Amino acid sequence: MMMALASAGSLPAVLVPGGVTLLPEAGEDAGKVQTIGARFAQQQITLEYAAEVGCRACASPGGGCQFLGTAATSQVVAEALGLSLPHTALAPSGQPIWLDAAARSARALMRMHQLHMGVADVLTSASIRNAMVLHAAFGGSTNLLIHLPAVAFSARLPRPSVDEWAEINRHVPRLVDALPNGPRGFATVQVFLAGGVPEVMLHLRGAGLLDTGVKTVSGETLGACLDWWQQSERRQSLRQALTEQDGIDPDDVIMAPDRARSRGLTSTVCFPLGNLAPEGAVIKSTAIDPSLIDEDNVYRHRGPARVFVTEAAAIQAIKNGSVAQGDVVVLICGGPAGAGMQEIYQITSALKQLPHCKHVALLTDARFSGVSTGACVGHISPEALAGGPIGKIVEGDQIEIVIDRDRLTGTVNLVGDAAGLYGPDEGSRTLAMREPRADLRPHPALPDDTRLWAALVQASGGVWGGCVYDTDRIVARLGGTAKTEP
Repeated sequence: MMMALASAGSLPAVLVPGGVTLLPEAGEDAGKVQTIGARFAQQQITLEYAAEVGCRACASPGGGCQFLGTAATSQVVAEALGLSLPHTALAPSGQPIWLDAAARSARALMRMHQLHMGVADVLTSASIRNAMVLHAAFGGSTNLLIHLPAVAFSARLPRPSVDEWAEINRHVPRLVDALPNGPRGFATVQVFLAGGVPEVMLHLRGAGLLDTGVKTVSGETLGACLDWWQQSERRQSLRQALTEQDGIDPDDVIMAPDRARSRGLTSTVCFPLGNLAPEGAVIKSTAIDPSLIDEDNVYRHRGPARVFVTEAAAIQAIKNGSVAQGDVVVLICGGPAGAGMQEIYQITSALKQLPHCKHVALLTDARFSGVSTGACVGHISPEALAGGPIGKIVEGDQIEIVIDRDRLTGTVNLVGDAAGLYGPDEGSRTLAMREPRADLRPHPALPDDTRLWAALVQASGGVWGGCVYDTDRIVARLGGTAKTEP
């Protein structure tokens, strides 16, 4: 939807977020409930319990999840871009305040028309950067690392690079305590009541991290919108409602930088490199179990590889107990060419229910759900079927993962095999001499049009470029003449 709106150019458009579903009065939230299959397989719960909590998890029929998954994070990013009205992301779906947002959005659309404003007046390189800053401050889903470059491309703007994402995440503090990042893990509707996107923006503006001169679909600058929010009755009444209804201090949900730092909130997204990820990878460093973090705030893990070329095979191995403490699960052929860049939440869900789950790491060229937790490294590039070294790993190889949560740097390296250890440099030489695994192949059900999509994506900048069709680059690769920009 954002890609379509981004391409509207001189036409006015306003995105009305779908809001979020409410928490159940009793039972499990929508994140935890997704593990009922794995827990039932491990005989931790009964079928009757699974059915009961599964039906109760969402207390309202519409909206995104109660955690900062892809849907909720996309709403945050849309508002941060200026495409949605202030304080509309994460509203309780179906409730009067959400319905009011739709009516106000319609009036804003008419005002844009009267002002001769189009989407191109709202979407700029500065607003793209603002959205990246908000993504870091919220600790949002890693799927937006794909979606936001695609939005920028659709708006004919430069696509943010991996280096730009890394730089922003190193300098922008995480200010929001929400599921699944924690430490306490408040629901998205509680983040909305605490002030949502504009409340976070007030702190970021104070830290000099936002460009407040950009236009929004309200017809006003971002700075003017924040001035309104800071003095608004809406802000005061909703924050008070959170205290009175849920007994929660809004400043425990959305924090000033110093308070966040004192509560142990760290930046979320880290982009490790290494001989297994020469073009990069991504991990939510906050999703790693805190008990595994050393005193210097670094996560270190080395273990033998358990290699799988399908998600189903990996899940089966986890459920039947053949994944042991200390193992590194390596799922390959999950990138664009293998399975259409599939989301593999079910693997992380299954791992989460193992008694030794925190001691198992996961590497993949696929992507994760925003609610995935654990030492999970995804988006490994190049993918196995594009000649990436991840496709040369064999059973028993020794893999080392190092994630520095302070500096937001990390490495993912082959450092040995079943015969012994030999370090990253020798690992690079070993990988250079190895042939790709003989069992590498696309998913048998992968349609031909998805295979074509994967090839065109690879020619257009790959996963980090937003998985888009860059016509000029594709034509140039085919030997034609690319269009020359004026």
